[in-house]
Amino acid sequence: MTRSLLHTLPLLLVILLSGCSRLLFYPEPGLPFTPERVGLAYRDVELTAADGTRLHAWWLPAKSGVAVRGTVLHLHGNGGNIASHLGGSWWLPEQGYQVLLLDYRGYGLSEGTPELPELYQDIEAAFAWLERAPDVRGKPLVLLGQSIGGALAVHYLAENPRRYRALEALVLDGVPASYRDVARHALSGAWLTWPLQVPLSWLVPDGDSAIRSIHRLEGVPLLVYHSAEDQVVPLSNGVRLYQAAPPPRAFQPTRGGHVQTFAEPAWREVMLHFLDDPKGFIDLQRLAELPNPESPQ
Repeated sequence: MTRSLLHTLPLLLVILLSGCSRLLFYPEPGLPFTPERVGLAYRDVELTAADGTRLHAWWLPAKSGVAVRGTVLHLHGNGGNIASHLGGSWWLPEQGYQVLLLDYRGYGLSEGTPELPELYQDIEAAFAWLERAPDVRGKPLVLLGQSIGGALAVHYLAENPRRYRALEALVLDGVPASYRDVARHALSGAWLTWPLQVPLSWLVPDGDSAIRSIHRLEGVPLLVYHSAEDQVVPLSNGVRLYQAAPPPRAFQPTRGGHVQTFAEPAWREVMLHFLDDPKGFIDLQRLAELPNPESPQ
């Protein structure tokens, strides 16, 4: 064992032992730009979580002159903030979908520090705001969860069936099935941490992982996207979640980097077709030879 490894491992252990659920989140404070830069109408929304933490979100209305088809609550991944994740939902307003894009506590302009279980209060605050918003009433409500945003959504919805039943559809993109398994995958990618990937990964909290809750989400149509080229959250995660989820559900394998799905127009079209008739959307066309999600992994 090298001297640098001997010096680094105690530091890694201290971080893992003290960080707990904070290890799952990599927030970036501030906002480098707004949707206005890319020509999108928007307004800033201030929410308040149950513990008093003030949160920031963007409201993207449907494009002027386009009939409103529904509302999408977009829960983004664990790094950056809503500005860096705008690519997941910028295209929806032009298609008639209004979007609430939430920054969790500690992200962007939101106060606080991101950790569990407090962060579930942020999702509840978003649902409460949507429930009161006149523009949302009487229109289909969809949740789009990307990466850790999808994992948070699965656990939150399983614990809050009233909110889950209010959804017309649920879309998951690049979602980790197990926080611990993804941590182990990340640790295995570096020579420094490869020998300790198992013991170190066990320090990552896993009780709220999506694979433990998704079987409870019955009745609402589910669309699972996952890239075969995802180097952050391997494809097996999406396959496992699809297999564990009750029907009706559909699985769409894709290509490209982690949660870069909607950079490809074809995958945007798939989601639009799904939202047109979620309950009737059973089988998706596979555009490449990818693993069959029905096969055991």
